[in-house]
Amino acid sequence: MPFPSADTLHPVTFPDGTVHKGNVFLNNAIMHPNWDIGDYTYANDFDPPNDPEAWAARLAPYLFPGAQDRIIIGKFGQFAHGLQFITDGANHAREGFSTFPFAIHEPDRFIAYASTLRPGRDIRIGHDVWIGTGARILAGADIGNGVIVGAGAVVSGTVPDYAIVAGNRATVQRMRFDDATISELNKIAWWDWDITKILQNEAAIVGGDLDALRRATEA
Repeated sequence: MPFPSADTLHPVTFPDGTVHKGNVFLNNAIMHPNWDIGDYTYANDFDPPNDPEAWAARLAPYLFPGAQDRIIIGKFGQFAHGLQFITDGANHAREGFSTFPFAIHEPDRFIAYASTLRPGRDIRIGHDVWIGTGARILAGADIGNGVIVGAGAVVSGTVPDYAIVAGNRATVQRMRFDDATISELNKIAWWDWDITKILQNEAAIVGGDLDALRRATEA
């Protein structure tokens, strides 16, 4: 069976021919205008929503209609079960004596309530990012290329390219590669190659053969 095309909804088929409905290429499951998702980025869920378009609400339950903030995701992301993006729609005004959102309980005041909050902050995820089970990505997070986010991590702020982060709040545990290698990988940017070229060089990409990637770039 050939590698699935980028416009596939469910890209995983088991050896017995069963389609894995809990795995989706996200840019074919999410049509929400506040999302921008690169090709081949997938999410996995053990209890997937029946409606493909419900993936947006599952992953970002506070990204309400009319929100100012966006979720911007690169290509070839790998997102495990239980991940949630906690956007600024989850926040309450906190300058006064109470944080209780009285206005959201009255339809005529619901929309106006958003103007009492600070402007929404985008969440940005780079290319080839692996986010583990149950992680929470907070508003304003900027996660670089090649990052690994540990299971249950709570991520905010900027995460450098090719870092491994874990914990609440997440901190850098170590870097996956040295600075020179990271710089070269970002320059090579294999994720922008045609999928045929990527598959031809799969062994070098997953096997860490930088010399082979250099040759492929020059070819």
